[in-house]
Amino acid sequence: MNRASHWCLDKSVVYLNHGSFGACPGVVLELQSALRLEMEREPVDFLSGTLPARVDAARQALAVFLAADPAELAFVPNATAGVNAVLRSLSFEPGDELLLTNHTYAACRKTVDFVAGRTGLRVVVANLPFPCRDEEQIVAAVLHGVSKNTRLALLDHVTSPTALVLPLARLVSDLRARGIDTLVDGAHAPGMIPLNLSALGAAYYTGNAHKWLCAPKGAAFLHVRRDRQSHLHPNVISHGYTGGFHAEFDWTGTFDPTAWLCIPEALRFMSGLMPGGWPEVMAVNRSLALEARALLLKSFETTAPCPAEMIGSMASIPLPPADPGSPAERLDSKGLHDWFRERGVETWLYPHPVPLLRISAQLYNELDQFKLLAALLEEARHGR
Repeated sequence: MNRASHWCLDKSVVYLNHGSFGACPGVVLELQSALRLEMEREPVDFLSGTLPARVDAARQALAVFLAADPAELAFVPNATAGVNAVLRSLSFEPGDELLLTNHTYAACRKTVDFVAGRTGLRVVVANLPFPCRDEEQIVAAVLHGVSKNTRLALLDHVTSPTALVLPLARLVSDLRARGIDTLVDGAHAPGMIPLNLSALGAAYYTGNAHKWLCAPKGAAFLHVRRDRQSHLHPNVISHGYTGGFHAEFDWTGTFDPTAWLCIPEALRFMSGLMPGGWPEVMAVNRSLALEARALLLKSFETTAPCPAEMIGSMASIPLPPADPGSPAERLDSKGLHDWFRERGVETWLYPHPVPLLRISAQLYNELDQFKLLAALLEEARHGR
């Protein structure tokens, strides 16, 4: 069977943007539909009776995949919610500093600005280069932003606009040695790169299951070291308040928990698509991302903006100058996105100081799809 047939994607669209919202296989959506029907048949028993045990089972399955302690793992609807829970739980004083980077996801940067506006927190931005020569540039830039007032560092594991896999183990260790906690926005990392959250040792780590794990939308997690749990609360205070980490996050009011409950099936199904399981899934996706990047770089007659070691299942490429009057020259990022979409290709562009094209590779993608993208890019750069 063609692997793409497992997804419900529109067959008239070449979908090269898995990184934005993910895509869920049909078999996982069927399970979610069955769970929703079960919930509606007997809502009280589902939500008040059997749900706690089901959430615990889903948490255990995810903890095994993440190499994490289930006691340090809670579910949230998305990684941005996880970042909010941490930043809005911590107490900051005027003069305290929060360190982030110029590649920080825009929604999380807005959360930082919101918290800073209320607390007097000073925001320090480490400027990560892109193009980037090696991970040493990343480490040096982050550590350069540290001062005696740095309370917390917010770092992406895989940056959204530039698709860089940051050297998180080194950064977390170096910052911890300086007495600085790290909040990791790992939105893209689960299912893209191997994770061992217990070994990483970050104070806080949040990630999505709806992206590369291919669970339904609304499935994400927040991992909090035990020594940092007592002061942490979800964004909504409900019946679980004062009941402990799991009690607070597992129930924040009536909601649809079926996305969380589908995570074990998403893990199982995706693993079964390749003989080598998840390691092979990640390796195949990364290989295709690198092959597609090489194809586009050759078309652009330019060099790689970062080493292959810093690439997972996504890659961003600066767009070269376009001919005057061409679509790529006269359209902004949204306009150029729409130009591609009108031609049946869903891709992602970002108005970096130099416009960026970000590609994603998932098991439903093939190299021929990126060849079509390359041809359309040539038309966009040189056409009228």
